[in-house]
Amino acid sequence: MKKWILTALCFPFFAHADLALDLLKESDKARGSVEKGITWTSEVETREGDDVNTREFRVRAKGVDAHVEALQPARNKGEIYLFNDRNMWFFKPSLKKPVAISARQKLSGQAANGDIASTHYSRDYTPTLEGTEVVDGDKTHVLLLKAKANNLTYDQIRYWISDKTKRAVKAEFLTPQGQVFKRASMKYENRLPVDGRDILFVSEVEISDAKMEKNKSIIRYKEPKMQEHPASLFNINNLKR
Repeated sequence: MKKWILTALCFPFFAHADLALDLLKESDKARGSVEKGITWTSEVETREGDDVNTREFRVRAKGVDAHVEALQPARNKGEIYLFNDRNMWFFKPSLKKPVAISARQKLSGQAANGDIASTHYSRDYTPTLEGTEVVDGDKTHVLLLKAKANNLTYDQIRYWISDKTKRAVKAEFLTPQGQVFKRASMKYENRLPVDGRDILFVSEVEISDAKMEKNKSIIRYKEPKMQEHPASLFNINNLKR
C-alpha cells in the first residue's frame, strides 16, 4: 500500500520531467541539433548605441560537433571556431595551433561564442517545468534549465516553448543567483527536411541586454540545408598552420 501511494505521489513529478525533456529535445531540432550533417550561414548584426556592425559565418554541424568559419568582415575571414562536444577551440591563420576558448566569451555584442553554433539544451541542461504562459496569443510551456557542466554558455535559462509548434519563442539568461542579464526572442521562417518531414527551422534570434535593451545582437540563419560532413572537419588536429 505504501509503495502504491509513493508511486502515485511521484507520478506527476516524473510526468512533468518527461514532458519538459521531450519539449526540449523537439525544440533543439529547430536550432541545429540533428544527428545528420547540416549547414547554414549566420549573419550577426550587433547594435550598441549608434554603432552597428555585421559579421558573417558559415556553420557546419553534425551531432554535438560544429565547425564555424568567419566569412565577413575581411579582417576576420578564415577564423575558425571548432566545437568538439562541450569543448571549444579558436584558430586563425596567424596562429600555429588552435587555442582553447570559452563558450561564454563574447563573440559580438550580446552574442556569446556558444550562441553561434547548434543548440543542445536537452543534453546540456536539466529542465524543470515551471508552468504555462500565453505569449502573443499562444500557450507556451515555461521551463527552467540548469547547466549540467560549468563550461556551458549559460548557467541557467528560462525557456518558453510553444505548445503548438514545440519551438522556443523566447528566453531569459540567468546568473547563478537567478538574475536576468540577457533576453532573447526567436523566429522560425525557415524550413528544413529532417527524418522525412519538413520542420520549422530557426531564422532569427535576437539577444538583448536586460538593462539596456537597445544593445542587442541579431543572429539571422540563412539557407539551412542538410549536408554530409566528414569527421575530419571536426578534428582539432587538422587546425594548424
